[in-house]
Amino acid sequence: MQTLAAVSLWFIPLIIAFILVIGTIKKVPTYESFVEGGKEGIKIAISIIPFLVGMLVSVSIFRASGAMDVVTGWVRPLLYGAGIPPEIVPLALIRPISGTAALGMTTDLIATYGPDSFAGRLASILQGSTDTTFYVLTVYFGSVGIRKMGDALKVGLLADVVGIAAAILVAILIF
Repeated sequence: MQTLAAVSLWFIPLIIAFILVIGTIKKVPTYESFVEGGKEGIKIAISIIPFLVGMLVSVSIFRASGAMDVVTGWVRPLLYGAGIPPEIVPLALIRPISGTAALGMTTDLIATYGPDSFAGRLASILQGSTDTTFYVLTVYFGSVGIRKMGDALKVGLLADVVGIAAAILVAILIF
C-alpha cells in the first residue's frame, strides 16, 4: 500500500519532468510554450464565461420554477412499481445539465439515506454513468463557435438515457 501511495504522489511531477526533458532534447522552448499555453487558457476561460452564466441561470430557473417537482410527480407511480426510489428522478434530470448540482444532489441523497442504501448506491452509480451533456454542448461547442449542435444533443441525450437505464439495471442486479 505504501508503494502505491509513493507512486501516486510522484506520478504527476514525474510526467511533467518527462515532458520537460523530452522538450529540451527536441530543442523546444518549453518555458515559452508553457507561457503561451497559459495565455491561451485565459482567453478560453474568458470566452466561456457567458456560456457558464447561461447554464447556471437555466439550472436555477428549472429548479426554482417547480418544473423538476412536476416531472418527478409524473413518474413517481411508475418508479414505485419498478422498485426504484423516486428520489433519484431529480438527480437523473439534473445530471445532464449540471455536474455540480448533480453532485450536490448525490451528496444529499447519501446523507439522507446512507451510502449503503439502495438510493445512495443508485445515486453513486448514476453519477458515474452519465455526463453533463448540456454543459458540454453549451460551454465547449459555444467557446469554439459551433452553432449547429442538434445531432450532438440528440446523441448526448440518448447516451444519458442509456446511462441512466444501465445504472438502474446494474443497481438492481447487484444490490
